[in-house]
Amino acid sequence: MNKKQKTMLVRILIAAALAILFALLPVTGWLRFGLFMIPYFTVGWDILRKALKGIKNRQPFDECFLMAVATIGAIALGEYTEGVAVMLFYQIGELFQSYAVNKSRRSISALMDIRPDYANIEGEDGTLYQVDPEEVEVDSVIVVQPGERVPIDGTVIRGQSSLNTAALTGESLPRDVGEGDEVISGCINMTGVLWIRTTCEFGESTVSRILELVENASSVKSRPENFISKFARIYTPAVCYSALALAILPPLYGLVTGGGANWGTWIYRALTFLVISCPCALVVSIPLSFFAGIGGASRAGVLIKGSNYMESLSRVKTVAFDKTGTVTKGVFRVTELHPQGIGERELLEKAALAEHYSLHPISRSLKEACGEALEESRVRDVHEKSGNGVTATVDEVFTAVGNDKLMSSLGITAPPVSAPGTVIHVAIGGAYAGYILISDEVKPTAAEAISRLKKAGVTRNVMLTGDRRSVAEKVAKELGIDEVHAELLPKDKVELVEGLLIQRKAGSTLAFVGDGINDAPVLTRADVGIAMGALGSDAAIEAADVVLMDDDPVKIAKAIAIARKCLRIVYENIYFAIGVKLLCLLLGATGHAGMWLAIFADVGVMVLAVLNAIRALDTRRL
Repeated sequence: MNKKQKTMLVRILIAAALAILFALLPVTGWLRFGLFMIPYFTVGWDILRKALKGIKNRQPFDECFLMAVATIGAIALGEYTEGVAVMLFYQIGELFQSYAVNKSRRSISALMDIRPDYANIEGEDGTLYQVDPEEVEVDSVIVVQPGERVPIDGTVIRGQSSLNTAALTGESLPRDVGEGDEVISGCINMTGVLWIRTTCEFGESTVSRILELVENASSVKSRPENFISKFARIYTPAVCYSALALAILPPLYGLVTGGGANWGTWIYRALTFLVISCPCALVVSIPLSFFAGIGGASRAGVLIKGSNYMESLSRVKTVAFDKTGTVTKGVFRVTELHPQGIGERELLEKAALAEHYSLHPISRSLKEACGEALEESRVRDVHEKSGNGVTATVDEVFTAVGNDKLMSSLGITAPPVSAPGTVIHVAIGGAYAGYILISDEVKPTAAEAISRLKKAGVTRNVMLTGDRRSVAEKVAKELGIDEVHAELLPKDKVELVEGLLIQRKAGSTLAFVGDGINDAPVLTRADVGIAMGALGSDAAIEAADVVLMDDDPVKIAKAIAIARKCLRIVYENIYFAIGVKLLCLLLGATGHAGMWLAIFADVGVMVLAVLNAIRALDTRRL
């Protein structure tokens, strides 16, 4: 508890003790009234002050006004015990609400406490100086020691260590990094010292963008939140006037008909009506449910930019995927070797040597597959044929590595290959030596992600890719994706998504999952744009409504499950609170409910709704 909450708890305990003591004393009249005013003002002076302030500002219709009128009226009728009890239990409910909200905020704040306080810059004498991360320029070298957070995105230029990425990705397993590896801000360095060359300014780093997304999430409202806001503005004045009518009209009718006014009875019922009608449970629990849901999703490595996107995510029935970088790693690797007249090892080695100086991803995959250091001295006269391949002299023999167009230009006949993937033909000494098949590797969790989406009720999974149809169909078959559209340009993807949006069922939404800059227009066009955040482009992350921090496609299904749980809790609270209040209002108006039931309808319902809302924080079993 904070200091304010502790003070309120002390006031509640003192007021409760005094109210019980005075209720037992055999005193009556003005003395009894004076004694009960002590606990009443002890626990309720701030509520009365807020009510007067609201009246002064011409905005009287809120829960403080309802409590002030109800308790003052009860005391005026001589119901001192009930008047104090209403104020006492209302403050207990407010204390509980304050504690619950602060607990949720602390949980999320602790989770998102990833903003570094400083960055270490190494001086010429080797001394480390702590500076504000915002002062560090791009391409500077920072030093991160064990136990410190990485303050800015960058590339490791020296050192090896393990990074704790739990605050960003929700994964507990550490990530090993070394020279040449990219690291993102917000991770905790666990073991060795790292020297990192920054690749962006602090304001553009991952940690800053995450904090900005979470901080702005609460400003975007969902339909239930907007409904509750409008509902409260109409509901509170309506019940106040209804209570006034309940206090005046029946006694007047009794006077006219000769049945007696019974002013005390009807005013008591009206005051009970006011206490029951307090909308705290709805006004507090609905925003708290979304706040907890967004916080719980952040803990799981899923950033949702607002409660309206949470609502749209909960209704997803169609998911469209980009292929490369989304369901595949976007990293090429050698999958097949087909030598002709030479051994597999020689075919791979000659190709890797010819591609030795190229920075193309295919070249890197050949060198990685070779698995050993290659001697540069064995290669000379390298010529790159843009879009076709390379030629070089390897071990004093002319070698060509590339596509069928390169082979044709050299007068070498390459056999047609229909296998899915990128085909690299190799010619040695003017003769065809075979081909190497290179494919993009499917993410190990991609098949599980599709399976979980189908189990979650997603009825249509679609792959949209610019890759060759044979490659796309092979990946789709492997993962269980039913619908494939291949060889697409970015504008084609937008047109296809617009068609899917027209075809979707009423009340359902479409999500598009992508990672590249070319996916940004589609992410914007979809009902819910989901970006693979850790490796995705800045444009994709900015355009998306949901960001997956660790690029794991299983998190798509988890994000939908989190959203559905959150919305289920929201509607549970709405139906429960309104249902109980309507029932108690009816009982109160007809004289079948007293002030004690009114206290339950107000404070009890609010406490139960807040407890239910906090469940949205727990996403571990989704």
